[in-house]
Amino acid sequence: MKLSHAIGAAAAALGAVAARDMVQKRHALQRNFPVIGHARYWLETVGPELRQYIVTGNDEERPFSRDQRRWIYASSKGENNYFGFGTDADVEHTPGQTFIKQRTFADELPSDQDHNWTLPSAKVLGGPRGRARAFRPGSVVNVSAMSFGSLSSNAITALNKGAAQAGCLHNTGEGSISPYHRNGADLVVQIGTAYFGCRDANGDFSLPRLKEMVASAPVRALEIKLSQGAKPGLGGLLPAAKVTPEIARIRGIPEGKDCASPSRHTAFHDVDSMLDFVEMLADETGLPVGIKSAVGAMGFWEELARLMSPRDRGVDFITVDGGEGGTGAAPLTFADSVAVPYRMGFARVYGTFAELGLTDDVTFVGSAKLGLPDNAIVAFALGADLINVAREAMLSIGCIQAQKCHTDHCPTGVATQNPWLVRGLDPVSKAERCAVYLRTLRKELTRVSAAVGVAHPSLITCADVDIFNGDYDARSLASVYGYKDGWGELGPELAEQVVRLMHTQEKFDEKGADTENR
Repeated sequence: MKLSHAIGAAAAALGAVAARDMVQKRHALQRNFPVIGHARYWLETVGPELRQYIVTGNDEERPFSRDQRRWIYASSKGENNYFGFGTDADVEHTPGQTFIKQRTFADELPSDQDHNWTLPSAKVLGGPRGRARAFRPGSVVNVSAMSFGSLSSNAITALNKGAAQAGCLHNTGEGSISPYHRNGADLVVQIGTAYFGCRDANGDFSLPRLKEMVASAPVRALEIKLSQGAKPGLGGLLPAAKVTPEIARIRGIPEGKDCASPSRHTAFHDVDSMLDFVEMLADETGLPVGIKSAVGAMGFWEELARLMSPRDRGVDFITVDGGEGGTGAAPLTFADSVAVPYRMGFARVYGTFAELGLTDDVTFVGSAKLGLPDNAIVAFALGADLINVAREAMLSIGCIQAQKCHTDHCPTGVATQNPWLVRGLDPVSKAERCAVYLRTLRKELTRVSAAVGVAHPSLITCADVDIFNGDYDARSLASVYGYKDGWGELGPELAEQVVRLMHTQEKFDEKGADTENR
């Protein structure tokens, strides 16, 4: 009798835990997998001890190490994101290790006042080309292109709400503007090769459809996607399992079939016609217009810089994606071996424009694991003005790096269209986590900038960073990537303006002129 009572009590306890798991909204994994989902958190707790003796170290996993994931999780929850007892990185023997050089004294530092850890852009997007709707982005950290379809409705809602709370831009990805992108954040609309949201009945680009879409939402800029880091040279792929009736309706495609975008655009066919297309979009909408691409053959970039040098046509921003990027489905060869890694690719593109003195005319955006402070600092030192975060933002709303994005079986409801799995992700609580993560990342960038002795991360230069190359030797960032004197730095006028901005925290108007001097 006693045994049966014990069994009954245990069953009742498990039932209570299961009931609690299914109604709580804090943990998507437990909501989707009651009771057994707790095993993940137990394993995470004892993981470091197990790996020390059995599996891997805290900094050995890929794409994101356990230390990196732990920092993002803690940051998104507003918890202690410090690490104790010193680094476990082998700092003197690890090629590629980043060393940021702090200064003992400095002339300019970030403002000490509490400004909610905002970090406005050093450049006015579209300002140099006089776009009618040019503006200064309010945050150097923004949410990268991830379409509704690749991510779930609840995930897109959480990211959009989080971006709005943190004052960040949210890139729609090539899947068009969905209802879930309309939760308060300003948008960058991505125009892919299939022209979702702005295509006619034949699948060709439609300007009237684009203008209709732009007028219906808080769109601040347009981004023409030429290629992406996950599968450079291929169009986007949304597996059939993810093409629901709703997604098919939003994109204008058949439901239940693989959605494969073309590898190249049909609205233009070379750099010259692309620039005409860019200017047409800017004239018709007034918006800043940029491009996104991974970096392969340099002929395209050399031609683009040459044709922009007269300054009568040009893109307003360039988003450089690293070949190591990717949040969704991609062939292994393309993920591993097509397009160069971010730092190498960005340096080649930036140098091409620097040779012609065009870097202050363009806003450079970096995208590839830059949602970690050390990677972001290197990006700014190389000349990035803004950074986009994708997988890190996914981690902040519950992703556990299950690497099932391409299967429609994401266990936390982030990268799936399975209704049962999607319901586990509560967009309200996850939006708050996303916002806290974005603010924390900006806070870290501000703190590192202060350590270096500058007022803004865009003022960090190649001279402030060394890269360890083995054999107890380190090289300057400029030496590693072939930068010449002055490359990666803002022009004097922009540098002075951003220092004033960080110290006064005065509001800037849409053209970037501060209210104090108007």
